[in-house]
Amino acid sequence: MDLDRQIELLIDGAPNDGRTPQAMRAIAPALKLLASQLQHPQYYVLQTLDEAWVLTTFTNSEQPQETKHILYAFSTLQDITTYTSTLKDPDVMAIPVPVTHILFQMVAMDTVDSAIFFETPGNLSEGIQLRREDLQSLVQSYLEQEFPIPKPSPGNIPPNIA
Repeated sequence: MDLDRQIELLIDGAPNDGRTPQAMRAIAPALKLLASQLQHPQYYVLQTLDEAWVLTTFTNSEQPQETKHILYAFSTLQDITTYTSTLKDPDVMAIPVPVTHILFQMVAMDTVDSAIFFETPGNLSEGIQLRREDLQSLVQSYLEQEFPIPKPSPGNIPPNIA
């Protein structure tokens, strides 16, 4: 499925509350920009039966309170089965997900710190890491263009604001 169709599906699936579809249209160019820099239109991710994505947690050995939650996105189903034995768990399955949907979910998921996209089939030692923080900054810049926040002028501030 091409990127334009993926974006259409995201917009069509947005709640029709009057604002969300407009916001989705505003961030669509950001999602498409990032997705076009990746090689595949879809990736396989691990998902539980209750549709939660499986994240891998890394802990800093010197600072155990510092953890990172990573989503792995594989270019082929074979790569995901090679990489992990998690698929032996009957409550976990590999599902194909359009790349723009992964990016959109990353914006909304506060539990993920970054995603690693394995681009080359059979090569699981190299991937492209996308930090959620960077994705959110890009999306925020597109939202601000569509929904500018008015700056208060000094004359509009009430004198008794405190």
